[in-house]
Amino acid sequence: MKAFIPTGDPSEPVALADVAEPTPLPDEVLVKVEAFSVNRGETFKPEKPASGDRPGKDIAGLVVQPAADGSGPSGATRVVGHPMAGGWAEHVAVPTDALAELPDGVCAVQGAALPLAGLTALRLLRAAGPVRGRRILLTGASGGVGHFVTELATAAGAQVTAVTRNVERGARLAELGATDVVHHVTDAQGPYDIVLESTGGPALSLALARLARRGTVIWFGQASRTAATLDFFDFFTGPESATIRHFHYLDADSRLDDDLAVLVRLTAEGRLHPELGRVTDWADTATVLADLRDRHIRGKAVLTLS
Repeated sequence: MKAFIPTGDPSEPVALADVAEPTPLPDEVLVKVEAFSVNRGETFKPEKPASGDRPGKDIAGLVVQPAADGSGPSGATRVVGHPMAGGWAEHVAVPTDALAELPDGVCAVQGAALPLAGLTALRLLRAAGPVRGRRILLTGASGGVGHFVTELATAAGAQVTAVTRNVERGARLAELGATDVVHHVTDAQGPYDIVLESTGGPALSLALARLARRGTVIWFGQASRTAATLDFFDFFTGPESATIRHFHYLDADSRLDDDLAVLVRLTAEGRLHPELGRVTDWADTATVLADLRDRHIRGKAVLTLS
């Protein structure tokens, strides 16, 4: 089958190659991929691949071989899946506890845009606890996670201040319910009960300074690829006794399949709207990777297989 493999060359990080079709484990289904999405974090990994690396975590398609152990959907079922690798291919093996069925009202392109960003947003807000009536500062709001967080949090009754340097993206976040949209953390007017921080570098300490006493910072990314520096004594100028929590979306008490089903249901009901920055043929994968890395795409980039 055809699949994308990493090259280690930043100028062309992936190449289309002939590889063996995957052999599913007993608790895996074989999916014919109809669409896959690319996350910005995946744009860097192919530059320094480990042996045997195959990229691709967000896919939607058709089950062509059910799981041998009888779990999961039957053949010819439309699904969205979140394998840990190998999704940028014609076929991929997906564990049955990492996929959900797609109803007729949700197309493969929408489904492929849901997994990593949607799971991160859903679980991030669960980690934050009850948000109704609380003030949330969200940095790095231009990406897929920021979009889903804004929509989910405002629907739950939170007041969200979204930080984005992109004017068009800011207008869209406001449409989705953001109470305020600012273009830099220093423009945010605190104090905030919760800070959701995803950029690292100087943004973490700047966001911390806008946190209320005993508030919570959940640090879920470092998109700037720059380490953050904190000063213990800065906490005494406002966010006294604050909590800083590291977040990883796979460290959750809920199951992937259950949470994917929630995201699919909300999308089918028109309560969640995957933001599609670019939809194109998978032949453009290398170009999409470069554009995502350089931040030329806002929203999810989804590639379809013809």
